[in-house]
Amino acid sequence: MAAIKQTFFQECEEQLVELESGLLKMEDGDDDLETVNAVFRAVHSIKGGAGAFGFDELVEFVHVFETTLDLIRSSRLAATPAVTKTLLRASDILADLVRAAREGGSADATAVQVIADELNALLGGAPRGDEEDNTISVESLDFEPVTISLDSIFDVGEEEAPATQDFIVRFKPSAGLYAKANETLRLLRELGRLGETSVECDIGEIPLLTELDPEGAYLCWTIRLTTSVSEQQVREIFEFVEWDCELSVETADVGKLLEELQESLEPREAPAERAAVAITIAEPAEKSVAVAPEPQSGPATSEDHPAAGKAEAAKGEGSGAVQATIRVDLDRVDRLINLVGELVINQAMLSQRVSEAGLSRASSVVIGLDELEQLTRDIQDSVMAIRAQPVKPVFQRMSRTVREVASMTGKSVRLVMDGEATEVDKTVIERLTDPLTHMIRNAVDHGIEKAEDRVAAGKPEEGLLRLSATHRSGRIVIEVADDGAGINRARVRQIAISKGLIPAEANLTDDEVDNLIFLPGFSTASSVSNISGRGVGMDVVKRAIQALGGRISISSVPGRGSTFSMSLPLTLAVLDGMVVTVGGQTLVIPLTAIIETLQPKKESVHELGSGARVIATRNTFTPLIDVGAVLLYRDEPIDPTSQVALLVESESGAKCALLVDAIQGQRQVVIKSLETNYGHVHGIAAATILGDGRVALILDVDAIVARPRADMIVAELPAAAE
Repeated sequence: MAAIKQTFFQECEEQLVELESGLLKMEDGDDDLETVNAVFRAVHSIKGGAGAFGFDELVEFVHVFETTLDLIRSSRLAATPAVTKTLLRASDILADLVRAAREGGSADATAVQVIADELNALLGGAPRGDEEDNTISVESLDFEPVTISLDSIFDVGEEEAPATQDFIVRFKPSAGLYAKANETLRLLRELGRLGETSVECDIGEIPLLTELDPEGAYLCWTIRLTTSVSEQQVREIFEFVEWDCELSVETADVGKLLEELQESLEPREAPAERAAVAITIAEPAEKSVAVAPEPQSGPATSEDHPAAGKAEAAKGEGSGAVQATIRVDLDRVDRLINLVGELVINQAMLSQRVSEAGLSRASSVVIGLDELEQLTRDIQDSVMAIRAQPVKPVFQRMSRTVREVASMTGKSVRLVMDGEATEVDKTVIERLTDPLTHMIRNAVDHGIEKAEDRVAAGKPEEGLLRLSATHRSGRIVIEVADDGAGINRARVRQIAISKGLIPAEANLTDDEVDNLIFLPGFSTASSVSNISGRGVGMDVVKRAIQALGGRISISSVPGRGSTFSMSLPLTLAVLDGMVVTVGGQTLVIPLTAIIETLQPKKESVHELGSGARVIATRNTFTPLIDVGAVLLYRDEPIDPTSQVALLVESESGAKCALLVDAIQGQRQVVIKSLETNYGHVHGIAAATILGDGRVALILDVDAIVARPRADMIVAELPAAAE
């Protein structure tokens, strides 16, 4: 029973996502009946399962919710903006009730009753559980018995044979019909029970064997039916497949039938243009099929098979079928991913041993090892795709956050979401909810102005908050943008000085002032509230993003709004990197950050005083950073001409050239968290295990590029300071 209940709650989560998705479409003006039906089905499904497990409080609330949706579905209640907002709040309460049932607790009874009363008001104010008195007094009816004769209606004499009529039924199944386990002959057999039938099968659209899709649909059936039933009864035979076929039912007189029959018997000049199969429908044990003569032999051409080009279209129809899914415990997937990680490490070790043995590249061992490497990568990509999930569930949770904070602050805010189908590793999604919630609350509370201030500034009364996700350079970038007042840098600076976070004489750029909001204890709220003011929030966001191997940046324009961008890895498990040697140590640089490799020449390297250097590349100057000096692998500066320079680009677009001793090669590595096993190290993102069993550090390119110039100079030239 516990397993069944767990499955119920998993399905509830899916239904709640569908519910909120549908309600948000309705809020945007989508009045499609199918959207309303989808919302109704989600609520009804939760009600059915809750009743089976005895969650009475949940069932009671869902009943009112369901009844309200039924009124909208039957067009007795208009889905106005006010009604939709009430339904969205009801979906929030429903989520609370489901969570309370799962955890064995209880939801806020006051909040539940408030929303239930609002729903009852939409129903007309009738209290829940009350039934209308539908009894009618017979005495109140003005009724007088009337005597009638049935002789004029029923013929009590000899029964006449029912009148018959002829139908021509043209039926062309699509691939989706067969994908849903329907059978054409069963439908034809049911038609045969209605009367006398003559069936013709058109096989003219069957393509060449090399172009045939085994899951496609190429046959077309023409059925001549003589029956006493109505056209509606004929159509009822196909009511379960009408969306997966082309169907026409027409009446036909005898003359038309004879003409069509004569036409079908006339010899054809081009037999391949229209082949036919005449079929007599009987019970399965008595089926007989007579096939028309085959077309003339000869080389097949596209003209001989006019429907051959439709094979791909038929395949597309088949792909529209609902894909089957299974539920797998997440621990099993995690164990599989760990095993694949070990497989990658062992494959790297084998490659290392073969390389050390000095075997020829043409040897069977090396060739087999290359094939193993490709197979390992394919397995790894497939396994990682299992854990990839769209960010849609996390994004939809933010809708409730926006509604709640906007209600508390008295603001009108509209949330627009883009890129909900963008996929990322499940681990990243699970740890993304909290920082994203902080950012959304901060944007509504601090970013977007009150309605009167927006109107005074010439803006719409309703604030706009945009939440988007995109793939960029092997990472996922999530942005939270608002059209508010932007960051008041003068106020931010003053608060930072008053709290002792920066000295009063500090000379900061706009970007540096913006980043002050990430300092612990910083808050621009004038008073403590349920939303903000305690100085806890954005610093937590930054630490959470950094723990995921990501980074966060701010772009703000006074009077126009702010954009917070989070750049995160798609997965926390693997990485394609360039293995390099620096100061006798082995490092891995993410391949997505590398633009090109350079061999510095003496004339292209220039000193900028105090030991800082730049390199000239393509008519521009790029900072030159000695990675060994930055990571304190060596104390003395090294000659750049004896090194290899890697031109890299950070997420913010800043470029620099990293000096390394040598390049070992490109390799896919398994990421191991350095913070979990050791601690945070500036300039290092994570660690990995190499093929020879040694631990190599993975470089944090953005941290190296963004390192303050003064720190780099001190690290590169410690002797110069003496």
